[in-house]
Amino acid sequence: MPIYALGDDIPEIHPDAYISPDAVIIGRVRIGARSSIWPGAVLRGDDGDISVGEGTSIQDGSVLHTTVAWPTVVGSNCTIGHIVHLEACIIEDGALVGNGAVVLHRVVVCTGAVVGSNAVVTAGTIVPAGAMALGVPARIKENAVRDPFLIDGPAASYVARAERYRTQLRRID
Repeated sequence: MPIYALGDDIPEIHPDAYISPDAVIIGRVRIGARSSIWPGAVLRGDDGDISVGEGTSIQDGSVLHTTVAWPTVVGSNCTIGHIVHLEACIIEDGALVGNGAVVLHRVVVCTGAVVGSNAVVTAGTIVPAGAMALGVPARIKENAVRDPFLIDGPAASYVARAERYRTQLRRID
């Protein structure tokens, strides 16, 4: 797996995290225990810090970047779907960002909130706990997350999936 230092900036990856051989990790990136970074994901901490908590999945093709002014922070037990772009935002613990979503500068997705698939959450937006951000540009639907499995189920399944990949994945060509 390509993990790169950039000058003095060296990624910090917990030994219990799973990093796909096809993911790219560069620079000022921290990844917590039981988190997983899947094929084609890029975490590029060149301008600032990227932090991923524990038990979080960053799924296939997602890109996390940052800016000099604002870090990118993803909390614990989050699900970041396929082909998501996160830049200089905060995703609090237990949040879900659906496939193809874009979450931009200074956005805060609060604990237990959902960003719907293909939504674009524009700069400075706050998605409150239990709310959903849907559409382009995203509109907030308060108190829309009523099924805890929507949040807890995917996060837990990816912790288990990461363990399977860590112990059973092998290249055969």
